[in-house]
Amino acid sequence: MTTQDTDPLRAPARAARPPAWRAQMPVVAVVALGGALGATARYAASLAWPAGPGAFPWATFWVNVTGCAVIGVFMVLIHERWPGHRLLRPFFGTGVLGGFTTFSTYAVDIRTLVDDGHPRTALAYLAATLAAALTAVWLASTATRHVLRRRWS
Repeated sequence: MTTQDTDPLRAPARAARPPAWRAQMPVVAVVALGGALGATARYAASLAWPAGPGAFPWATFWVNVTGCAVIGVFMVLIHERWPGHRLLRPFFGTGVLGGFTTFSTYAVDIRTLVDDGHPRTALAYLAATLAAALTAVWLASTATRHVLRRRWS
């Protein structure tokens, strides 16, 4: 035995901690996987319901509104009822729903409509998406709370 093993005044040796990034790797992985799934679903919707030149981009509109409604339900469930696994929120909330809903396509759609000479359609799309998405998340979270209260009351 050495003196450091028997010296009562010497602080015990600490185990080496892994780097912080290593602890975050599972989170990064599930966000990436979820994002790939969500973005694939969004892309499939845009292929199924393409918008013609100057037309209102209904596919992106409904993807964003539907995604916001699902976010409202999901956030109430994981924050007020079932916390779930620590990777559930990063996978589904940030990954799947973050990849499914799309601010970038929304912005590009608006810019394209304006550039193609359809500013009224662009403005209508801008306002309608914002109003419908906020309404969807509010209605979905309120309805979910209501259902949960009735079910567990």
